[in-house]
Amino acid sequence: MASESKSAPRPFGMKDKLGYMFGDFGNDFTFILSSLFLMKFYTDVMGVSAGVVGIVMMAARIVDAFTDITMGQIVDRCKPTKDGKFRPWLKRMCGPVAIASFLIFQSGLAGMPYGFKVAWLAVTYILWGSIFYTSINIPYGSMASAVSPESKDRAELSTWRTIGASLASLVIGVGTPMIAYVTVDGKTMLSGSRMTIIAGVFSVMAIICYLLCFKMVQERVQLTTKSEKMDFGKLVKSIATNRSLMGIIAAALMLLLSQLTMSSYVYPNYYGSAAAQSLASLVGMLGTLLICAPTAVKLSQKFGKKELATAGAIVGAVAYLLCFFLRPSNPFVYVAFAAVATVSMGYFNTVVWAMITDVIDDTEVRTGVREDGTVYSVYSFARKLGQAISSGLIGALLTMIGYSEATAFDPAVTGKIFNLSCLAPFAGFVALALILVFLYPLSKTRVEQNIATLAARREGKEN
Repeated sequence: MASESKSAPRPFGMKDKLGYMFGDFGNDFTFILSSLFLMKFYTDVMGVSAGVVGIVMMAARIVDAFTDITMGQIVDRCKPTKDGKFRPWLKRMCGPVAIASFLIFQSGLAGMPYGFKVAWLAVTYILWGSIFYTSINIPYGSMASAVSPESKDRAELSTWRTIGASLASLVIGVGTPMIAYVTVDGKTMLSGSRMTIIAGVFSVMAIICYLLCFKMVQERVQLTTKSEKMDFGKLVKSIATNRSLMGIIAAALMLLLSQLTMSSYVYPNYYGSAAAQSLASLVGMLGTLLICAPTAVKLSQKFGKKELATAGAIVGAVAYLLCFFLRPSNPFVYVAFAAVATVSMGYFNTVVWAMITDVIDDTEVRTGVREDGTVYSVYSFARKLGQAISSGLIGALLTMIGYSEATAFDPAVTGKIFNLSCLAPFAGFVALALILVFLYPLSKTRVEQNIATLAARREGKEN
């Protein structure tokens, strides 16, 4: 159970929202860089097969099954300091996560033996994602419950978190293709040395953003610290019987599969246009910032977060299906379809972090126990698993259609890349909509009932 802190903190306001925005800005300087360019960097620069890269990324998720849950348990059991329960982790771990991300993109090692390069990828990727990123992202996400007890404030934090992610996507998705790609013999190719420099710059910027989050956000809700030892069997049973948590986990997996757009391959290899890839990121992220961010809170309050996310998934599926059948020859027409899908998906991304707090509330209503860190860590693991499955599928699919350094611009191969870039996210969006409708139970009415129940319990406890 949570109760308000006895201190008199400043009222929740814009400083908290901006600070929380910087937190995900910092997260995504490494997370989005990995999502968009790690596979491309290791296939085209380091000479590692796409299938091997995908296997490494999938194997890292086995490690995450332990590190994510363990970190969630650590967060739930750690005692608050003068800086709060969650904020100190931002300052402790910002350096390690940034350094590990930079080490992944070392083009100077491209001439090393194949086995060394695979080992380097495995070690640095696990250090970054399974250990250091986990140790900063789970406290950061769990912190939303401690910043304010109000549902509206948490929805605003979720919106501002999405703004931070969108800004990071804008910088990485728009800026990186324009700098990292070079033209060699009329072909658009990724420059390894430029990617190393870019990774270093983004690592420094990630540290700055994390420290801004630490300075600007204030924890106002004192959450109880668990003292009993972890019972793994009990934890697994609790997760398996928690329909709202299982629903949001399944939705996270499908969300990331819907992002299997193969943008790092369809634009430079099929369309031969790094500019189109950059524009797609720009238009999609501006749409998220200018359309989703200003309207998501109001729409979710009127219709419900689940309902809004479902509508967005349906629109995204239709956009990619139309693109597949129309098969535009102009890359900028393809950009328009991709932008519609990105904006529609943006509604889910904008409200999903508030949906996690809904799941935490629902769990407390049912069990009487509040486990912010544990619930968030399970969801975090699911997102990373979805990312790995997405990357693993990209690697497997590229290998299946015969993609390699030698066939990267073969029309027979690039045509298949286009097909995959439409049909894979279409399937992900359809699955996401079905899960939200039939599995995830937290409708607008149910969420409001849970909030009222918890408010009555806390009022009764105070009295």
